[in-house]
Amino acid sequence: MANVIKLRKGLNINLKGKAAAQVSAVSASDVYGLVPDAFYGMKPKVVVKEGDDVKAGDALFVNKLHPEMKFVSPVSGKVSLVERGDRRKVLSVQVKASAEQQYVDFGKKVVEDLDGGKVKDALLESGLFSFFVQRPYAVVANPDDAPKAIYVSSFCDMPLAADFEGVVLSGQEKDFQTGITALSKIAKVHVGVKPGSKLTQLKDAEVTVFDGKCPAGNVGVQINNTNPINKGEVVWTVGAEEVIFIGRLFNNGIVDLKRVIAVAGSEVKNPEYKSVLVGAKISDIVSGKLSESVDKKVRIIDGNPLTGMKTSQDSFLMAHTTEVTVIPEGDDADELFGWISPRLNEFSVSRSYFTWLQPKNKEYVLDARVKGGHRHMIFSGEYDSVFPMDIYPEQLVKAIIAGDIDRMEALGIYEVAPEDFAVAEFVDSSKVELQRIVREGLDMLRKENE
Repeated sequence: MANVIKLRKGLNINLKGKAAAQVSAVSASDVYGLVPDAFYGMKPKVVVKEGDDVKAGDALFVNKLHPEMKFVSPVSGKVSLVERGDRRKVLSVQVKASAEQQYVDFGKKVVEDLDGGKVKDALLESGLFSFFVQRPYAVVANPDDAPKAIYVSSFCDMPLAADFEGVVLSGQEKDFQTGITALSKIAKVHVGVKPGSKLTQLKDAEVTVFDGKCPAGNVGVQINNTNPINKGEVVWTVGAEEVIFIGRLFNNGIVDLKRVIAVAGSEVKNPEYKSVLVGAKISDIVSGKLSESVDKKVRIIDGNPLTGMKTSQDSFLMAHTTEVTVIPEGDDADELFGWISPRLNEFSVSRSYFTWLQPKNKEYVLDARVKGGHRHMIFSGEYDSVFPMDIYPEQLVKAIIAGDIDRMEALGIYEVAPEDFAVAEFVDSSKVELQRIVREGLDMLRKENE
């Protein structure tokens, strides 16, 4: 029987526009783009030229720091553009898809017959190792490291997040189990599940039930509450959807980067799930789904509203994305009396509005406005009330701002990633950009320890 860990801190934000449990296919894009920025912490070296023919699974670029780490094309076709920005930074490598898809044949393998070294070699050769993220630093994993454990969270409880077990996993249980078994050859696998999950019967993994409010589904919260990271230790994490990719590699012998994502948000007509390839155009994903309000500006987010990135219809779906959300921009809002007016349809953690009298299942429409100005941090316990980790978040953020590396280490920076501070950033009355600050702190520490 799986262990159960109850988390008392957190905050559930119930937004309007949850995706209905139905899946439809996205029309095939004419061009797909792989974006290096989706793989934080690596330096891309492009290994193809415009006009080259590639198959799905062929490398488009590699990591300069570890050339054996490949980043592969999701489709077959012709390389149409190597897009560069300032100082020749690689922004994307784009492939014009062919009418009939061809895949690199990596060969089917029986995972039970392989050891950890052969599994890692197969992941590196196929490019799927690029989906691993390591703690500390929350960057792409180093293949030379020997992790003490691999963590997989099977649920995300951020607002409007995709339902992995209820929708995404349907029909792909075999590939998911194969992926877990493959990971177990490298290191001990921990899988976090929500209460009532059927995944407690998984083989080759230690399954733990996390019962609590958002961000209980964050893999960082799960690591902290089961096996905290000490200085000098390394833990790898991988998304549950990417475990399916790994299972497909061993079961079918090809790299199939098709995933099911949620297209959700208050500005989406008929929110639902879409079957789509990594690197598809955002315009194809949201085609016919956006609200028809002529005067209302919307924000398209690659990810969920708390941790996602603002994007546009001209962009490509990032490699780790599990949902695309659309919410009002809010820059055209004109509110009489501002915040001083009593209201029942605005969400408030501090009970500034009377929404605390509303039913808990009430759905809210939130826009992208900050709704406040930057001011000094106040030690009020705001962060701690929604931060279910054995860490002092306010003190850690102050240590990062001060650049005090010794204090950062003592306060547990090795265990955190920017996403772990998303809910704290949401409730912060000082409007401090906590995720950006934590990212800068991790980069500072990584540079210091190189």
